[in-house]
This record gives sequence, structure tokens and C-alpha cells, in this order.
Amino acid sequence: MSFDFHRPATVEEAAALLTGAADGKFLAGGMTLLPTIHQRLASPTDLIDLSAVPGLAGISEEDGVLVIGAMTRHADVAASPLVASLIPALVTLAGGIGDPQVRHRGTIGGSIANNDPAADYPAAVLGLGATIVTSRREIAADDFFVGMFETALAEDEVILSVRFPVPDKAAYMKMRSPASRYALAGVFVALFPDGARVAVTGAAPAVFRSTDLEEALTASFTPSALDRLSIDASDMLSDLSGDREYRANLVVVLARRAVSAALA
Repeated sequence: MSFDFHRPATVEEAAALLTGAADGKFLAGGMTLLPTIHQRLASPTDLIDLSAVPGLAGISEEDGVLVIGAMTRHADVAASPLVASLIPALVTLAGGIGDPQVRHRGTIGGSIANNDPAADYPAAVLGLGATIVTSRREIAADDFFVGMFETALAEDEVILSVRFPVPDKAAYMKMRSPASRYALAGVFVALFPDGARVAVTGAAPAVFRSTDLEEALTASFTPSALDRLSIDASDMLSDLSGDREYRANLVVVLARRAVSAALA
């Protein structure tokens, strides 16, 4: 297997390289792409490494909004005092991704662009109602995640950063696979002045918002508000790790735990 490797110096150069390639792929952390290539499940003609493009990594606050650059590593988010002060739930989430090797290589931009159905960051992006800033536009989280491994990104569109509004309270809880450490189910809850948002990952073919949980928590942001709720299992994943009914029940259990953590 052979491919051409590129390290562009600008976003514009990266986009041009992808457009000119027969089957090009952007490379961020490579935590999904490189194993896929190694297993011969993908054979790109060109890899365009974004690590040399300046300005794509970093964490800052802008007008009360937390801004995380697309090439920021999970470990950097987990260790950031600024993230801990503004949205500590993101510190918890980032610190629970994979293992230390993954956290020191994987990036937030790569995670949400890949949109693995069991990835953690999509739950935070959707649960917080974040905005994805790209080389072309700004995309609301509600419009970004389209389906399994599918997003609203155009083929040559590059994620520059993610802008997170700061909630009044937030927390993330997941039940992870002991082998992959991906989420069998993960629930991100966030309370804003206009109500609650709840995003679920790992349980369905793609990350989604639970309107039933949101309505209950908007009325009363307490674990007991979810006591009599159940989630429709028909659209849930079913595999050796857990059937549809197990995952549907797990979502409610994890939502209660997340609310308790947010209140604590």
C-alpha cells in the first residue's frame, strides 16, 4: 500500500491538495484513519496532515464562549484550567476518552468530523449546542451530525474550531466497553437559562438529542424528574455488548447520574 503524504502550511493549501487528489483524506490525530488504513479498509491516494497548519490548536475564551481549536488534543482539554473553570464536564469527557496514547494524539476536530456513533465529543458538541467553525462557514451542532460516520461537512471543508456556550450546569456520564473504551451509551446533560439539552451517544446509529429527557429536565432539573421516563428502544443499537432494551434503559440511568453530577 502506498500513498502521497502532504504537510500543508495553510488551510487553503490543505483544501486544494484534497481537491486535487484522486482519493485524499485529511489527517488530524489519525486515531481512526490510520488503523483503518492498516486494516486495509481504506486505501487513500493522499494523506493531508493538518498538524503543521498554524492556528488550529488552542483553547481560549471569547466573549464568554469557550473556543477549542480543531487540532487540540484530548489530553490538553482534560488538563486545561480554563476548560475546568468554564465547562468542567468537558474535562471529565476528554479525560475519559480511550487511553493515554489516544488522548495525547486524538483531536476534537478529528473526533467530530469522523462522527463515530460511540464517540464522546459529539455528545458534548450537541448537548451544549456548540457551533462548528469551518473554512467556509459556521454550522450549528443541531445541523452538523447527519448520520453514522456522516456530517454536514463538504469533502474539502476543514474544521477550524468549536465554540461552546457556557451552561449553568453540565455533566457527562458513560458506560464504556471494557475492550474499546468507547461508549455503550453516553449522556451529556446541560442546563441553560432557556432549558435543558440532553445528547446521547453510543446507544444509536448516531448521536441524538432526547426531547423527552429535555422536557422533563427543563421542568425540573433533578434526577427524580426522570424516574418514570423510558426511552423508545426501536432505534437503538443491538449487539453483543447490549441489546436495544438494555441501551434504552441505560440512557435513562446515565441521564440521572449526569444530572446528579451536574448538581454536585
